[in-house]
Amino acid sequence: MEIRYLRESDDRLAISKVYEESWKYVYKGIVPKEYLDSIQEGAWVSCVDTEGRYTLVMTDGQKIVGTSSFCRSRMTEMANCGEIISIYLLPEYMGKRYGRLLLNAVIHELKNMGFEEIFLWVLEDNHRARKFYEKFGFRKSNQYIEDCIGGKRLKEVQYCYGLLG
Repeated sequence: MEIRYLRESDDRLAISKVYEESWKYVYKGIVPKEYLDSIQEGAWVSCVDTEGRYTLVMTDGQKIVGTSSFCRSRMTEMANCGEIISIYLLPEYMGKRYGRLLLNAVIHELKNMGFEEIFLWVLEDNHRARKFYEKFGFRKSNQYIEDCIGGKRLKEVQYCYGLLG
């Protein structure tokens, strides 16, 4: 396994596939089935190179099996914090400690960028992810945002790490 920054030559469709398969697996029973079934190949290609975001990829040989995007906080009230926007693995790589390696790498990169405080958002009903972040030392804050995915109202809760956690 190798974890490295996204390269110009990396296949954006392969990165999008990690998001697509992860969403369909992880959010089953949380996000409406019709929405998950409607996710098309390449749905995240346009998000991969968003200005101001950084992306790490995890590879198994030549295959991209995980990805994480991060940046300076997108929330003005938390401008001095780092934000983990996403962290996803292909389903067959979940539960094998690869997520821990990827999360550790992202935290390391955000700390190298000068952030002592880091946060992320996770769907309230995604208990598996919440337990994962809590084991890693993230703490739930009292902040949340309302979201609507596939016509279903969902709550995202904030988890903090570092001085915030």
